[in-house]
Amino acid sequence: MGENLKYVIVDRDENSRDILKNYLSEIGQPAPEAEFFDTEFAAEYIFNMPQGVVFIDISDYPEKSLNLIKSIKERRKDIVLVALSNRASTDVIIKAMRAGAKEFVTKPVIKTEFFDVIEALKADLQNTDTKESCKIISTFSNKGGIGKTSIAVNLAVELAQLTKEKVALIDLNLQLGDVATFLDMTPPFAMDYIADNIHSLDESELLNTMSKYKNTSLYVIADPLNIDKSKEITAEQIKNILSALKKTFSYIVIDIGTNIDSKTITALDMSDLILLIAIVNLPAIRSMQRCMELFEKLGYEKDKIKLVLNRYIENEDIKATDIEEVVKQKVYWKIPNNYLTMMSAINKGVPVNEINPEANIAQNYMEFASKLSDYLITQKLNKNYSTRESINL
Repeated sequence: MGENLKYVIVDRDENSRDILKNYLSEIGQPAPEAEFFDTEFAAEYIFNMPQGVVFIDISDYPEKSLNLIKSIKERRKDIVLVALSNRASTDVIIKAMRAGAKEFVTKPVIKTEFFDVIEALKADLQNTDTKESCKIISTFSNKGGIGKTSIAVNLAVELAQLTKEKVALIDLNLQLGDVATFLDMTPPFAMDYIADNIHSLDESELLNTMSKYKNTSLYVIADPLNIDKSKEITAEQIKNILSALKKTFSYIVIDIGTNIDSKTITALDMSDLILLIAIVNLPAIRSMQRCMELFEKLGYEKDKIKLVLNRYIENEDIKATDIEEVVKQKVYWKIPNNYLTMMSAINKGVPVNEINPEANIAQNYMEFASKLSDYLITQKLNKNYSTRESINL
């Protein structure tokens, strides 16, 4: 099974620790670097251990254990965390993954599943080329004026605040982008500079060329200041930028322009999720239908597309069910119509949660980010454990 791992076990149950050690011994792993009964004693050791794997049982004191996982994740990016629990509900798994666990193992631990996890962990530790957990989310419509940019901006802000992970927000409306304006930012570097220099920028330099939004983990790439420069950016450069960002960021949110060209298709191809945006009127619904036809021609699975209704008002003449019947797909999310709060946010160059965190639209964006994050986590779990029972939200 390749090179040995350095690992630590944090579990109150001695029998459980012995089972893990026996399993690891069977695949040629040495004794653990350390094992701990309690999280308080484990923390300082783990913060200073070499690169490796930490197994943490979260069964008995989940809040305390999840806090340790969060602390390790923040301080030691080179340590892979595995949560164990005798409770395997969707809620427990999502909390563990949100805290920073790379894998989740149900107790009592099944040997074959444990071996599969070890193989996956080794591959992850050896693979430094791509951040496999990075997910690309694009907002798209071929019709302007429906709030696509506001959705991308507010969703990216909420994802950064919710997950505490690095989130990249990219303005791919290269000629008429408004992402920087919506956040009242004047970036010193924009898409054209990054596109021309992407191969020479290491991780630190890349972060320095992007604009960090206030005291958050959100980084922005704005559209070029010079419209002529936008025409020079190629689809290959877009691909290179996204590939580079995936090594550093956990989420990439892309505000894609309305034009259908090679650059747009490249971004859509690389996206894990496409949020297809519409408002409730006939032209917008027809536009959504055309987009769905395009996605079908491009060979996208329906699960990659999520229908999002913006400025939604209950009890209008056109119902969500009517839209679903036309486009042959369920509506994934509805963003309420709150003109005053949204316009105040846009005019002040801040996300809606800075205008009024209690407003219905601010709460909606927070819940939207949470649902998307949970969905992507469960998708990853279902992919990793395709032989197990699927987890559904």
